[in-house]
Amino acid sequence: MKRRELIKYALAAAAPATLLARAASAGPAKQTGAVKDPDAVPDAHLTDPLTVPASGEIRAAFLLSADAEVIDYAGPWGVFEYVMVGEDRRNPFKLCTVAASKSPVRTSFGMTVVPDYTFDNVPAPDVVVVPAMETEGLAPSNYQWLRATHKNAALTLSVCTGAFVLAGAGLLDGRKATTHHGALAMLSTMYPRVNVIRGVRYTEDEGGRIATSGGLTSGIDLAMRVVERYYGRDVATQTALNLEYQSTGWMHPESNSQFARRPVSTAQRPYCAVCEMAVDSKNPLISRYQGKTYYFCSEAHRKLFVSNPTPYLETA
Repeated sequence: MKRRELIKYALAAAAPATLLARAASAGPAKQTGAVKDPDAVPDAHLTDPLTVPASGEIRAAFLLSADAEVIDYAGPWGVFEYVMVGEDRRNPFKLCTVAASKSPVRTSFGMTVVPDYTFDNVPAPDVVVVPAMETEGLAPSNYQWLRATHKNAALTLSVCTGAFVLAGAGLLDGRKATTHHGALAMLSTMYPRVNVIRGVRYTEDEGGRIATSGGLTSGIDLAMRVVERYYGRDVATQTALNLEYQSTGWMHPESNSQFARRPVSTAQRPYCAVCEMAVDSKNPLISRYQGKTYYFCSEAHRKLFVSNPTPYLETA
């Protein structure tokens, strides 16, 4: 028996309603700082519902380019793969990869993917997923395709530093957005028209047509939220059970609260002033500005700071 058939039959008997209700109402794992309970706001989880196309199929296209982060695209792909609806437990999501050409794309840590489509022949998607990828030298056709596709797509979303790709396409101007906690300051600096939000698993804006997630696994929670918006909390919760997925971040976007504030950097425990990553305290790169010492994880980040320190001071 194929893996999918095995899981499909194993899940044919729906989980007890009490189990679904318990999972849906459970609070998030304990986090630093207060986390808002979505059940305190009536129907909070029903905001910005998405309409399933008349065909019953939801086309999701995953944009790929050099160094695309595997978990950023594979995580949401896996979520959509295990959505089952109707008495026949069918999967409504039709998934594909798309890139500037059909040439193999070497993604993070050496995985190579051959895209299903190019920008010229990909079927019009309902959902577009943009993972983190190398933006230096990224072909302009990527931005052009995103702008054109977003006009008719139900949802365009980014995972991790994929937000820089959406911002580069101009899709985040005047919008709320988030990204990996180590890139929040850089996103604010590079794209001052973007309203960068700290300490959240994901953001939604433009009536829910634009969404961005925090780093890496946050994209799984955003994908779960997409399932909820299409099919409601019960189906989303059942999908989480199908996946044996324990996070409740998709119901509690504020649960990234440990990243709501920049870490305090000291000589004993220095953090990079640009990306907020920990710095080797034994041999740190430093720069002094207005009588204060700043630390850096790399010479490239030190140069960024020296060339224009003000934005990083403002986000400190």
